[in-house]
Amino acid sequence: MAASFRHAAALPECADSWKIAGMKTRIAVIGGSGLYEIDGVKLLDDVEIATPFGNPSDRIAIAEIGGERAAFLPRHGRGHRFLPSEVPSRANLWALKSLGVEQVISISAVGSLAEECAPGSFVLPDQLIDRTIRRPSSFFGDGVVGHVSFAEPFCPGMRDRIAAVLSRSGHAVRDRATLVCMEGPAFSSRAESLLHRSWGAHLVGMTALPEAKLAREAELCYATVAMVTDWDCWRGEGEGVTLEMVLATMRQNVQDIKRALPGLVAAIADRGDCPCRHAAASAIVTDPSLVTAEAKQRLQLLYGRYWAATA
Repeated sequence: MAASFRHAAALPECADSWKIAGMKTRIAVIGGSGLYEIDGVKLLDDVEIATPFGNPSDRIAIAEIGGERAAFLPRHGRGHRFLPSEVPSRANLWALKSLGVEQVISISAVGSLAEECAPGSFVLPDQLIDRTIRRPSSFFGDGVVGHVSFAEPFCPGMRDRIAAVLSRSGHAVRDRATLVCMEGPAFSSRAESLLHRSWGAHLVGMTALPEAKLAREAELCYATVAMVTDWDCWRGEGEGVTLEMVLATMRQNVQDIKRALPGLVAAIADRGDCPCRHAAASAIVTDPSLVTAEAKQRLQLLYGRYWAATA
């Protein structure tokens, strides 16, 4: 049936239904500000998943997008209930991993710090600068020490395919940029905006982290499509960023990304194995014999195969 994700809660709960006929959901879309549902898709299921890290932002819709089974999760919850600092990113990524997800397309609204990234355009960042300070940013800890490589924060293979689709759509797109992730929820001061520009950053947002780091720890391929909504506040001495300004540009961006999503999902569906999916293979430092039963249970979904190999 064709449906909007906004109506998903009306469907019956079926926590195991994605396993029907052995079908997996290998691709997920995390919707950012303004993208809480996608209209006109074939909705297959709507699931609520409990995790060792609390509840995800919302129920997860399983739908047919671009001819593929895909999971959709609104990052801020339907109705936009979570501040960037409140988004339960560990629960979100764990829940998607539990569905069999291997690749995550993140949609995020950002401000521009560079003339070449104009409002209304789409940008695929390839680098990140972390200025968040209050968010749980790792699955490790509490008796388990691990360090994954994060030199390339976004999956290059995903970025290449997504860039090709967006370029063919005729929408303005840039395939490289450095994104600063700040804590928020207030927009930047002018001094901060100028500082970020002095670092060579192109974009500023509030939600790419810790999501990207957690995706790498969970061995998920991850790429962000950044929807540019404003010039931040570095241009001249005029008015700074306002919510009205952001929303005006976001409305058109959201409609454009909804039209592009089927092509984006289809483009990455046949990707084979990737280094992202083995990111923790040599990352765990703690002697497995010293990891508590509670910790192993909490992280079994993510790292159980490595402990089993050691045993």
